Amino acid sequence: MPAEHVPDRAELRKRVQPRSAFPLPADPDRLVAAIAIDGSRLTERVRDGLPSVVYGYAQTAAAYVDLGAMETQRAERFVDPHALDKAVNSALVSFDLPCAGAYERVGLDITTSWRHAIDRIFRSKRVEVNNLNKTLLDLLMLLHGTPGSQAARVPVNCPHDGCREEDVPVAAAAAAPTGQPCPSCGHALFTTDVLRVHEEVVEEGTNESALSRLMSVAELLVLVGLATLLWDQHRRDLLPSTLFIVDGPLAMYGPPAKLRKRALDYFQAMASTTPGPGPFVVGVEKTGATVDYARALVRNGVLEPGDLLTVDTYVLSYVTNTSSVSAYGKETYWGRKFIYRSMDGRVLVPTVVPATGAPYDTTGGLPDPASYPTLAATLDVFDRTGSSMYQDGIIPVALAHGKAAFPIGVGTDVLRLVARHKLGMVRSPFPAT
Repeated sequence: MPAEHVPDRAELRKRVQPRSAFPLPADPDRLVAAIAIDGSRLTERVRDGLPSVVYGYAQTAAAYVDLGAMETQRAERFVDPHALDKAVNSALVSFDLPCAGAYERVGLDITTSWRHAIDRIFRSKRVEVNNLNKTLLDLLMLLHGTPGSQAARVPVNCPHDGCREEDVPVAAAAAAPTGQPCPSCGHALFTTDVLRVHEEVVEEGTNESALSRLMSVAELLVLVGLATLLWDQHRRDLLPSTLFIVDGPLAMYGPPAKLRKRALDYFQAMASTTPGPGPFVVGVEKTGATVDYARALVRNGVLEPGDLLTVDTYVLSYVTNTSSVSAYGKETYWGRKFIYRSMDGRVLVPTVVPATGAPYDTTGGLPDPASYPTLAATLDVFDRTGSSMYQDGIIPVALAHGKAAFPIGVGTDVLRLVARHKLGMVRSPFPAT
């Protein structure tokens, strides 16, 4: 149990840098806003006695926080709720689909049904906030392009049995049900097949894992949309003063993991055309082996408030309980992990995007904090936004989670009722439109 065993403290201390090693930016250059992104998902069996029919819901929220207004209220003797409410703005993207035991239409197996549902969702659901009004498909094509320029096609592996065609260039117009014919087998390929979420769909089961992958993709696309909006319209003022925080690591798991390289290339291209060290993007893990290990270090007196631990191959070998860590993260992470104990004692595991190069590779990647010019300003925001809403909390993330979370109890009952209406299991009291 790595979380219960701390190796040589002297070796660990060699990898610790104090907060003073990351000087605060001058007041005019400190980050003044944070945008946190979080997702939530839920699957519901639509009726007692029919356990095989499962309907899924997912949503992704973004919460904007004016750090200046929040800090002003912190200094007041009595907090003004109205002022705090004005300091926060949020947006939400939600979607739903039949996960198991129900299908998009007659004659589709469960995998094909999911492919049709994902195509429908990405073409209909929009990220709408301020001057941003793009579908999830628009943002997917943008991620496969460059900042400000969408790709015309994406590489798709044919999902049909017996066909081994790979990296077929499929246009954004390739929609269900006709799609674009595969050059080898002639079956339809959809633009959203590039995500490969359908590869985790099974005939027997709830398919919660596939829904989780789809939600993670939506979180990434919301981040891409909001960051690109500021890059395109406020590159010299709002973008260099805003921190984007993703609830969870900067990583993509499972079949959509190829988006990891797309995300890294996209944000590094954005950084090369942004004044100063921005854009500022960080992921924050709340659970997992590294978080448990970080808390063990604090319990054993290795980390003091303000200390940053470099998670190099030595540390990773203890976290993962293996000496072979060359492959760690290189296929999933587009940011590098650090362990930070904030000035008020919270334990955080951020992942940060390097300015150039890969955070992880077979040679050890880029563990040196010097490769991450956004790190100092990010740590400053962590120190300024502590929250007691959950363990080791950060206020912007807590707000985004509050917007994205599904309510328990009555909320799940409502979602179950909605699912039954959508599946035609009960007569709707509302006229068809």
